[in-house]
Amino acid sequence: MAMHKLWSSVYKELTLLYRDFTGLLVLFVMPVVLVIVVTLVQENVLKSMGETRTQVLLIDNDGQTVGHGIEESLRKSGFVAIIKELNGNKIDIVMAKKAVAKGEFQFCIMIPEGITEAFRKKAKQSVKNSITIGDIKGRAQIEKSPDIPDLLVYFDPALRETFWRGMIGSLEKVILGIEASEKMKIFSELLPIGIETATKKAMGPMWSEEFKSAIPRIHLEWDNKPLMAVKEKVSQYGNLTKTPNTVQQNVPAWTLFGMFFVVVPLCGSLIRERQNGMLARLLTMPISYLTIISGKIIAYVIICMVQFVLIMIVGKVLFPLLGTSVLDAGSSPAALILIALSAALAASGYGILLGTIARTYEQASMFGAVSVVIAAALGGIMVPVFVMPKIMQDISIFSPLSWGLNAFLNVFVRGGDVKSILPEVGLMLSFFLSTTFIAWFYMSQRGRIHIQ
Repeated sequence: MAMHKLWSSVYKELTLLYRDFTGLLVLFVMPVVLVIVVTLVQENVLKSMGETRTQVLLIDNDGQTVGHGIEESLRKSGFVAIIKELNGNKIDIVMAKKAVAKGEFQFCIMIPEGITEAFRKKAKQSVKNSITIGDIKGRAQIEKSPDIPDLLVYFDPALRETFWRGMIGSLEKVILGIEASEKMKIFSELLPIGIETATKKAMGPMWSEEFKSAIPRIHLEWDNKPLMAVKEKVSQYGNLTKTPNTVQQNVPAWTLFGMFFVVVPLCGSLIRERQNGMLARLLTMPISYLTIISGKIIAYVIICMVQFVLIMIVGKVLFPLLGTSVLDAGSSPAALILIALSAALAASGYGILLGTIARTYEQASMFGAVSVVIAAALGGIMVPVFVMPKIMQDISIFSPLSWGLNAFLNVFVRGGDVKSILPEVGLMLSFFLSTTFIAWFYMSQRGRIHIQ
């Protein structure tokens, strides 16, 4: 008999939802549209960042070793497109500065005339000052190195500081490589001369040209290959080698947002029943408030699970047709179902609590929608938690959407299983039980006062 009452309550809720066309659009169409739009936008942004190279204007007034080395290194990087002409005309500094100032290009690199010659002179002087053969006390006085014209870099004033600092760092690395190679060549030339001079001085009158041929010739080559490589690895459960993408990030995030948005129609349903007297009539029958709210919870959990399945289908079938990556939902379907069920219960419990405590539909709908958006923002649905300020990161651990998202990502991108998501599932189920108990206790106390 009790089960018949419960399923009758579930059937009533589903029938009311079926008749509410606008509500169905909010529950099913909104989360699907959100996940599609956000994913496509982010996918396009990431593709643009990865596939479209930064266009850099290059003015090489030197045309020798330094300029050629910088140009070759930038081209080899694959991240920079070198532009040396505009509209078929060779770029001059006035034209380049104007184009960069307008934002048409991000950078302009100007290599001044005579930089290679000055560079070599300074490198030679630097090597000379570094070599001492024989007694260090007899070392020649260190000569002052000649000045080198500055390598000028003009950048768009609207460019973010981290971006142009990265470009400056890359250029400094290129120049350092050219400098090391040039110094090694000069060192290779000067070392035999230094050895010969020191030997000649030490032998004095005993020196003859025959000894010169006995001094071995020294040839040094600079090896540009790095001694140590940096290898990127993704830390995951098990031996999976998947790399997370926008689809795997956005599908669980906006699935959770859609699930928690059932708070609005759920609390609205409770308030309307209370205002039009339907709840009072139901309570005159042999049916408890717990049975009534249980019927609503089951009905909306079914709605949430349909949302979940629908968005999974979008990720698996529709996204590849739109040119994005196909959704890789991990290797544990049981874990995904457990997470979705726990999130649906948590969302339904919160809706029951708001619908029980709020006095008007306007209060419930406004507070419910705003609180879900805030919880979504804090939970990493819109912006990853790690980029938030420290205080917001500390607050985010109290968001049920954060628990659900962490659990989903454990399965989607970290290769987790049922065991790995139990802490988050436990938190969501605890949230559901707490909110449902508070709603039931509040209503029962309110009923007693009314009877008295």
